[in-house]
Amino acid sequence: MDRSSPQPLTSEPRPKLPEDKKPAVIGLYGLPGSGKSFLLKELRKHLNHCEYEFYEGSEMISSLAPGGLEGFQKLDEAMANYWRAQAIDQIAHESRQSGKTAIVTGHFMFRTKGHYKAVYTSNDMATYAHIIYLNISAKTLYSQRQEDTNRVRQFLSMQDLETWQRTEMEELSRLCQEHGILFSRLAEQPDNQLFTALRLIQFSHRVSTVPNMVRVDARIGEILSGQNNLQTMLVVDADKTISTEDTGKTFWNARGSLEKLFGGPLGYSEAAFLQAVLLYEEAADEEEFERMCDSVASRTRIHAEFKALFEMMATEDHVGAVVVTCGIRRVWEKVLEREGLSQTVKVIGGARISDDMVVTAEVKAQIVSRLQRRENLRVWAIGDSPLDLPMLEAADEAIVVTGEEQNRSRSMDNALLEAIEARGLRVRQVLLPSNVSPRLTDAVLAQIRLTDEEFLDAIFSRRRRLHPNVWHATGGNAAKLLMSPTRDAMVAGPTLRKAHASVGLYLAWGFLSELLGVEEYPMQHVQGHQVMGHRLRHERETTIVALMRGGEPLALGLNEALPLAMFVHATSPDDIQRDHIENQKTVVLVDSVVNSGKTLIEFIERTRNLRKDIRIVVVAGVVQTDAVMQEHALAGAIEQHGVHIGALRLSENKFTGFKDAFAKRKIELSSLDSRKLIADARLMKLAPKTDGKGAEKCPPLSYLFEAWDGEDCKHANVVVTVEVTADNKRSLKEYSDRILECFGEGRRDKKEKKKGASKFLSSRRGVRSTFRRVFLRAAWT
Repeated sequence: MDRSSPQPLTSEPRPKLPEDKKPAVIGLYGLPGSGKSFLLKELRKHLNHCEYEFYEGSEMISSLAPGGLEGFQKLDEAMANYWRAQAIDQIAHESRQSGKTAIVTGHFMFRTKGHYKAVYTSNDMATYAHIIYLNISAKTLYSQRQEDTNRVRQFLSMQDLETWQRTEMEELSRLCQEHGILFSRLAEQPDNQLFTALRLIQFSHRVSTVPNMVRVDARIGEILSGQNNLQTMLVVDADKTISTEDTGKTFWNARGSLEKLFGGPLGYSEAAFLQAVLLYEEAADEEEFERMCDSVASRTRIHAEFKALFEMMATEDHVGAVVVTCGIRRVWEKVLEREGLSQTVKVIGGARISDDMVVTAEVKAQIVSRLQRRENLRVWAIGDSPLDLPMLEAADEAIVVTGEEQNRSRSMDNALLEAIEARGLRVRQVLLPSNVSPRLTDAVLAQIRLTDEEFLDAIFSRRRRLHPNVWHATGGNAAKLLMSPTRDAMVAGPTLRKAHASVGLYLAWGFLSELLGVEEYPMQHVQGHQVMGHRLRHERETTIVALMRGGEPLALGLNEALPLAMFVHATSPDDIQRDHIENQKTVVLVDSVVNSGKTLIEFIERTRNLRKDIRIVVVAGVVQTDAVMQEHALAGAIEQHGVHIGALRLSENKFTGFKDAFAKRKIELSSLDSRKLIADARLMKLAPKTDGKGAEKCPPLSYLFEAWDGEDCKHANVVVTVEVTADNKRSLKEYSDRILECFGEGRRDKKEKKKGASKFLSSRRGVRSTFRRVFLRAAWT
């Protein structure tokens, strides 16, 4: 359906507006005799009465003022203004209650004895969202006033009418800008005036009822449709960024300028850009607008560097580009079409009602954020002016285009410097053309070229992508708080188990509740009556499997949130039996740490072999990032078996967990006799094998700790040797510090700890517990 055509009638009622939301009230203004009442009657016939209300302003005043309209005309100026204010307030109230858009006829000023007297109130300026002024010729106005037999009108010459009308439009336009009200001049059009009025009113109604960003989102969705392999997106400004030209200025050279609008009270607000749309509508009809866009596009050239970059993107399905412009969408679509790039690069922008949106600085930033958060894309933003700064700050990577000095934004240097120094913006600049002088200094704003191999590699390299079935809270404050006690070397025993249980409880409420949903159940209220409570859906038909031993504390916390669920301990996949899942709907596999995911895959496959239709969910404290990236074996199992994973945190560290450490000789304990124990602990591959430059590996560090009996201070005959091997000094120091803290606790400094003995190692159980604290904890870092 053509958005500009009148909408069909429907019977759906409009919702009541919140008290703090401004109602959509549109004013029809013009000189007496211009046809306001006639137009209102025609609008009644064509607009949906479920969405619009229609008011004659004088009739509303008559219904409120004592003595009706006749009594109102006898009032002094103060009381007359009081009832005018009451009338517009009543219309606003009814609009808010009904949720409908109100269309009101009104007067702005009267002419008496050669003077003009304004009759608007501050309530009018606070209420109207849009004022449409009937701008008809003085000749037509004169004839209509003379031919009106229903009312006695003051005789005025065509010159008087023209002066009055010009005075009204100039003053009303000024007031509308000051109060953020849209203002349109409805030109005299014998055949199209009603159609144009309907377009303007439906535009205003849509602007008031559908947020601009919702309409922008729809355009983004349209652009991204079918591009399932996208990983990286370039969001690029248009005017003076991909071209030296400012197409808006070129367009308005023949039709006036928008500089006065954007330099006025509205600034670069959404209201200002909406007003610009109305100015474009006034400037030309659809056919003439298209011809002007053709003319402007023919004089606009894309920088060769951008053209080459866009052409490279045409052959890649994982990189995309979108031009986001505050200017004229159609001009840039025509430019890209001429260059053969219209299928590769799409345009988001608005200058006409049919565009159904406007693009502001804030909208640019929100587009970047939407692509990042909802589409999981890495976003590069490229712009040239202060209007681009919000999107540059929101993007993963930012580039400023520095153009010729006479054309570049004069306010950009200061705005850019403030963003860099005060808000930490990380940005580089590209000089286009390459011989222009740079902005700021190289130390503040480094230079790059769009043809640099490093830049192109960064754009076109494929990113690892997280499997969509993975949920995690990495970086969130809750994750930081819950993770801290599980990483604290001084936390052990029941306190450590409780910390892991808290993680399980959080994942049950934050992850499982969203994945599985909730169900109602009857319960007794504290006041004695019965109410409906909520619990996780199918709680009785859920089996929690604790992968031993690391998963048990986490699983117990999960069980606290699902007390009706079956609880199973499993050391190996075969421990899961058919009767554990026979009549169940969901199996939750719980482990503290998922590293390679090899063991987890075995549990998943065992569960699926037992039941083809049961839902499998994995809950973990920490999941190694690589394991859940697409193309990884675990990600393949997730895809094949429809598994969902929820983790408190993703980790980049690669570490073989505690269970693997004992089973695969990462940590070996061997009893030499009943009283003597030697442990060789080796932490291997904690850093890359080499630094890529053949740097020599760090020599291993070795520590020997002797345990003493705490009661009689005699030697407990327990000796522990710990050897740490790493590939760089930083990792080596980090893990040696950890070992000193855990094995040598109780000493005042590292030197003493290295030489001294720990009471904690007075038994074999103490040794194992300490190893768990040192090496299992490393898996959580």
